[in-house]
Amino acid sequence: MTISKEGAAELIFAAKFSVYSNSILVVLKLLVGIITASVSVVSEAIHSGTDLLAALIANYSVRKSTKPADDSHSFGHGKYESLSGAIEALLILLAAGIIIYEAIVKLFGNAIIDFVEAGIVVMGISAVMNFVISRYLMKVAKKHRSLALEADALHLKTDVYTSAGVFFGLIAVRITGEFIIDPIVAIIVAVIIIKAAITLTRRSTFELLDHSLTAEEEAAIRETIKATTGESNAYHGLRTRRSGREGFIDFHLVLPKSLPIEKAHQICDEIELKIIARLPNSNLSIHVEPCDGDCNNCQCTELCKSLT
Repeated sequence: MTISKEGAAELIFAAKFSVYSNSILVVLKLLVGIITASVSVVSEAIHSGTDLLAALIANYSVRKSTKPADDSHSFGHGKYESLSGAIEALLILLAAGIIIYEAIVKLFGNAIIDFVEAGIVVMGISAVMNFVISRYLMKVAKKHRSLALEADALHLKTDVYTSAGVFFGLIAVRITGEFIIDPIVAIIVAVIIIKAAITLTRRSTFELLDHSLTAEEEAAIRETIKATTGESNAYHGLRTRRSGREGFIDFHLVLPKSLPIEKAHQICDEIELKIIARLPNSNLSIHVEPCDGDCNNCQCTELCKSLT
């Protein structure tokens, strides 16, 4: 099931919006970080820099993944989103490594900060901006099942926590005069970033390796088939996988062998429409099999009674 033009336009707009907002924050944090000589603020600038790069990757992958299937990609372009998620996770880990290195250097050196107030203001603005933007991106991502945009939203959500951490860390420096708090906060920021990277790596790897849909999604599929056919065992060989926002589902459906082709097709269409209603962006392939005719052992006894 191809995403609508309206849906694709909404995804692309959200991805572009993320790029613009991250660009502003990177420049702002970097300037203030240099002025204040705060390693925690510089670490946040680096973090936002990876967010910007991630937003650019998400922007590209969203544009590619929303393209319809073609001769070279008959199952669509959903894997672009899964691949972008894996790349973004590596970028997060790289950023965390840089932050930890800079923090350790400051920790054993002279951790002196100038213009602490400027850092406090910028971190406060950053936390609020990222909170609002991440909520918006996550809403669009969930609506259209976009892993790339969800990864971008998770980056910004992490940025909310880290910016807030640096914000309160700088306030503590301002109150106590203990500059060592700054690199300690930076290391805590890096640990939070690493946790987000591990989560994202797990998600993207599952999709690249054609991991099945969630247990809840497969339960919805089974319930829909049973509700339509009246039987819990009138099907077998259920297989599922996810590719970006697209879910792929196939199974064998057992129907009375005397059933006209038109009627069998109608039942398959009904099942397909009901599953898509519950799990949007699903692609179904249903293989119809005739029953063996032995009504005492047949898997579709109730179905036979209702349809013949």
